[in-house]
Amino acid sequence: MSAVTFDTLDAVKRLREAGYNDKQAEEIVRVIGDAQERLVTKEHFDGRFTLLQWMLGVNIAFTMAVLWKVIGA
Repeated sequence: MSAVTFDTLDAVKRLREAGYNDKQAEEIVRVIGDAQERLVTKEHFDGRFTLLQWMLGVNIAFTMAVLWKVIGA
């Protein structure tokens, strides 16, 4: 997974300079940090897609085996 860098100290400083008090600035930065932890990355999506491709392949193979058995019987 790729890392997303976020300078929390700089963000808090900038929010304080914009007029937010310490508690507000820190909470805003905490919320942004939490949201970044739950971001879905390309690697995550690719991994899920690979799993779906594998499952589809197994399903098609099983279906073909059943059809082969029914048609061949």
